[in-house]
Amino acid sequence: MADLTTTYMGLGLRNPVVASAGPLSQTVDSIRQLADGGVGAVVMYSLLEEQLRREEARMEELAELHDDTFAEALSMFPSVVRVAEDPVQRYLTLVENAAKAIDVPLIASMNGSTLGGWTRIARQLQEAGAAGIELNIYFVPGDVTTSGDQVERRHLEILGAVKSVVDIPVAVKLAPFFSSFGNMAVQLDNVGADALVLFNRFLQPDINVDRMQVEAGVTLSAPNEARLPRTWIAALRGKLSASLAATTGVDQPEDVIKYILAGADVVMTTSALVRRGPAYARTLVDGLGEWLDAHGLALDQARGLLGVPAEAEADAYARAGYVTALEKARSQYGSLR
Repeated sequence: MADLTTTYMGLGLRNPVVASAGPLSQTVDSIRQLADGGVGAVVMYSLLEEQLRREEARMEELAELHDDTFAEALSMFPSVVRVAEDPVQRYLTLVENAAKAIDVPLIASMNGSTLGGWTRIARQLQEAGAAGIELNIYFVPGDVTTSGDQVERRHLEILGAVKSVVDIPVAVKLAPFFSSFGNMAVQLDNVGADALVLFNRFLQPDINVDRMQVEAGVTLSAPNEARLPRTWIAALRGKLSASLAATTGVDQPEDVIKYILAGADVVMTTSALVRRGPAYARTLVDGLGEWLDAHGLALDQARGLLGVPAEAEADAYARAGYVTALEKARSQYGSLR
């Protein structure tokens, strides 16, 4: 079997298949199952910015209550503290325990859209034993007065603030919806991103016409969703210092292979593992290894083999692909008119 060891944002991995943030990483046992299933690393479920805000508000409320009590009544304070479990402390405890329980890197995940208390929590995640941090910047600028420049600066400020307080590597998981995504990637790389995770899936609600209401929901990704991140990974390969992680549309070993050929350093999945169980990671890993053996390729030789050539003019290369696709569509579907 081909040697599948690789490096992702400076971390040594036994293979490039990574369990992405999701419902399978919420307990020590489930995280251990992912590691035992064969993944090269585990990204934990996300600690939400809203959870940080609620906890900070709760602590302020407790402080105000404490200020209003006499020393003789301090026995009241612990009873209030027990009203709600601290999600932040629960997450930190899980990081600490899970990092000791597995033999692959454990990457913590933070999800939000503003600076908030991320820097404080980032330091605590590092101290708890996280091998790295993934910043899932889920920012939908619904305010029509928000400019594209403001959106970009928000991403750069969050990354810069977190990088300034930790020594472990930091990845940024982001959406493709920028006026010039390639330039945004370069800016994040310049600020110090150790990896870019492409792409975040915005949860898009649907409309129930019978009930006449908007329905939100989460759906598992499908292989056809991999085309956009694969296109950008192919375009960015060799142009950044940051690692490139793919994280959408993985279902079969073929999907992993396609991402590697495009230039991904690692391929992340949650949907495939939710559908088939943590042990399915071994099928993805073995499928990649068998394909490499069959084609006489080492992992590094295959990685980026079908990416955009470094010497190519990127705009012209993309335009040429577009024109070729249109011509093929005309020949294939033109007779249907």
